[in-house]
Amino acid sequence: MASRIIGERNRGKEKSPFKVKWLSQCFGISRQAFYKKLANAEKELKQRDEIIQLVADKRAEISQQTGGRKLHHLLKEDFQALEIKMGRDKLFDFLRANSLLVPKLKNFHRTTNSNHNFKKYKNLVKDRVPQGPEELWVSDITYLALNGRHAYLALVTDAYSKEIMGYKVSTNMKASLTLDALKMALKNRKYPHKHLIHHSDRGFQYCWPEYVELLENSEILVSMTEQYDPYENALAERINRTLKYEFGLNQIIGNKSLAKKMVKRAVRIYNELRPHESLGNRTPKDVHLNGNQPYKSYRKNKEVKYLNLN
Repeated sequence: MASRIIGERNRGKEKSPFKVKWLSQCFGISRQAFYKKLANAEKELKQRDEIIQLVADKRAEISQQTGGRKLHHLLKEDFQALEIKMGRDKLFDFLRANSLLVPKLKNFHRTTNSNHNFKKYKNLVKDRVPQGPEELWVSDITYLALNGRHAYLALVTDAYSKEIMGYKVSTNMKASLTLDALKMALKNRKYPHKHLIHHSDRGFQYCWPEYVELLENSEILVSMTEQYDPYENALAERINRTLKYEFGLNQIIGNKSLAKKMVKRAVRIYNELRPHESLGNRTPKDVHLNGNQPYKSYRKNKEVKYLNLN
């Protein structure tokens, strides 16, 4: 009740029907204490507006789906500059109280078609993880919804740094979709001398002779999932979900041209600006160039085994 009345006095500088002397007597406090409460209420209201604005600005810069953990990391310096004490739990409480929490993710359709006669390859990376960049790439395809039709996004991602090395948007699932994404990834290599494994599902695009030939000519080993187990290609699945939910790619997009622009922007922000909790809140670009980051596996309670690249 007291805070509501104080709040009413704080709205603009209009005159209040409540006299300070009468209010202080009603709540059993001195006029000095009342003015202190008034000042605190003003400070809280100002601080609330500042935090909401900081959250809005950061989400506009990175993604509207940037969650509480990343916001806490990204806004630390801003909170310090404004002398706002804000721990992670307190920020989550604030976001919840102001309806600013990000909704939970949904599952998406799979695009894998492994019903073909092309050669399928063994899983060389099962329960094993990379120790540095460009030791393991993972590739996958996901849907994009356009007005009245589907488009497809092919990605090639470095498993260690989480950097998206190559991508391609197309309105069909021909082999050129994945082939063009792979060609971009090869151009973006920073360590071409390193031994590298390419891992994917058994979709026909990845078993296509021209795709496999490009990998082999680039001295890259071919690895594929042996059955549908989400952990076998967990990183690729996770990145698909991140791009869709954090960068608006889960919405119906007007046309292919707009989809390409949205994907290009999403990949740039994902690689260069968005902090990754699994990377110690570093960006993929930083980790890819500078390394020195322990690998985080998505499979729980599993002993860490490193890739055999010899």
